[in-house]
Amino acid sequence: MERSFVDKDSIVRKIWGKADTVLFIFAGAAAEFALNKAVDWLYFTGRLPADPLGRLFSTVTYSRQIIFSGEKTALNSIDQIAAIHKGVEKNRGAQIPDWAYRDVLFLLIDYSIRSFELLERKLDIAEKKEVFQVFYRVGNRMNLAGLPGNYDEYCIMRAEHLEQNLISSKFTIDLYQQYKKHLGMLRYAILKQVQVILVPAEVKALLPIGSTKWISPAVVLYKMLKWAGLEKPFKNTLLPNAYKEQIKGMDNDSVL
Repeated sequence: MERSFVDKDSIVRKIWGKADTVLFIFAGAAAEFALNKAVDWLYFTGRLPADPLGRLFSTVTYSRQIIFSGEKTALNSIDQIAAIHKGVEKNRGAQIPDWAYRDVLFLLIDYSIRSFELLERKLDIAEKKEVFQVFYRVGNRMNLAGLPGNYDEYCIMRAEHLEQNLISSKFTIDLYQQYKKHLGMLRYAILKQVQVILVPAEVKALLPIGSTKWISPAVVLYKMLKWAGLEKPFKNTLLPNAYKEQIKGMDNDSVL
């Protein structure tokens, strides 16, 4: 039997095997994609502004394919991601900056931890290091330059990236308009509220999301419903119809 890329009892599988946690990761990614100084690369292909939910969900889908697959399948998925980006670089006649690749890897690590801690429990340092190690292996396979060697170095570099690589631009405004268009008023309001309680201060300060935290009591209520096994009807009403079945399928940690 093929060896799993991520151990079956890994905390990373627990994090990415819960649909609500993955949706919070999605919310964090939506925030930072809009602020990244290299977001013009995503506009170059036209995919992000045309279908922002699909573009972000593709990032989530690839991550889950890697986390829940066997070693060989996961490595093939990582190689496919690298090949797609190389193709974009070739078409544009320029290279995506190394820091932009690292930013995406770093935000997946950060929001994996933040989302699980908001919805489930605090992670200990060993578990946080395990999250880092899994995504480090992904970055290393992609031959990304300048990766941190351990979790402590990652924390330092993540802080530096938050200070240096984010900007509120015309792309930020346009992307949030697209989020509103594709999500509808209610889901868009919830997205912004999740971001208020989830993202780092450096990110929140640059976003058009306000600072009121009316969602905090709702999250407490949701966790109570979840504990009682009554959260599914509530959750299903909030899911975008186009992705409802896909998201429901995330509520397990089986091999894809």
